[in-house]
Amino acid sequence: MDDQQEPRFRVRARHTDSTVTVYQAYRPEIGRAAARAGRFPPSWKRDRMTWIKPSFLWMMYRCGWGAKEDQETVLAVEIDREGFVWALRNACLSHYVPELHGDKETWQRQLRRAPARVQWDPERDLRLAPLPHRSLQLGLAGEAAARYADEWIVGIEDVTPLAAEIHGLVRAGEDERAAALLPTERPLPLESGALEHLCG
Repeated sequence: MDDQQEPRFRVRARHTDSTVTVYQAYRPEIGRAAARAGRFPPSWKRDRMTWIKPSFLWMMYRCGWGAKEDQETVLAVEIDREGFVWALRNACLSHYVPELHGDKETWQRQLRRAPARVQWDPERDLRLAPLPHRSLQLGLAGEAAARYADEWIVGIEDVTPLAAEIHGLVRAGEDERAAALLPTERPLPLESGALEHLCG
């Protein structure tokens, strides 16, 4: 789709009828163990907020193609689609928007109670330059983080080699070949009420 036609706020992801793929990056001891076992190891901190990203290229921007410290292992985590939508429905926007929240105190109460939070950051192109439309970042804490780790995960794949291959092609000026290797991310159809409270 032409970027001029892309809505500012929309979830784009690799998805099936029952799953959504999100990305995270960890130090090798956690990331490789998770990929081997198909679930996070005991050393994974479930009491901390964990951020999942449906955009492969935004993950590459965040982890520097797997070169940043403690983000050397990039994971594609396939999760239950209903769980992902539950997190959206129960999320609060991470920043205050008067048109959505009314007064700031109401937003702060919602943020404290919510098991998930959303922030929208500029989507990235192959060169990791910002695009006009936004990419969803979904933070999971408390009940949402526990559900993510214990109930939603369908599979975990170490995609660090793929990230390295794409990055190598980009550095070589082979953008067309690099783009052909990117995961196919399509708009995720969402029922009414799943996203409206998060678009601001």
